[in-house]
Amino acid sequence: QVQLVESGGGLVQAGDSLRLSCAASGSISDYTIGWFRQAPGKEREFVAAAVHSIGETYYTDSVKGRFTISRDNAKNTVYLQMNSLKPEDTAVYYCAANPRTYASPVHYYRSDEYPFWGQGTQVTVSS
Repeated sequence: QVQLVESGGGLVQAGDSLRLSCAASGSISDYTIGWFRQAPGKEREFVAAAVHSIGETYYTDSVKGRFTISRDNAKNTVYLQMNSLKPEDTAVYYCAANPRTYASPVHYYRSDEYPFWGQGTQVTVSS
């Protein structure tokens, strides 16, 4: 079991950047780490994932070209660099860990495939 703690959220203006961190209590080398977000009144949605076994990364369409997920296995930390932030990026951001690997990448987009979650960090983007 791994415990996750997010940090780096805050209040920024549209066009600004933020870097979120997801620090794990132990080794993340055997986990896919995903970032999800939940805006008020909306369901939790997939943002990005970094797969441990193949080094692949996946993004939801709305953040492609603006967000970058990266992992530092030596520091047991995964980052989400968010550039060109928009008001619609406002949400609580969660990181999650999944020890399984799949032939199809669609599984990495599903929140119910991730058994371990952090407590979330608020990101607010003003217009």
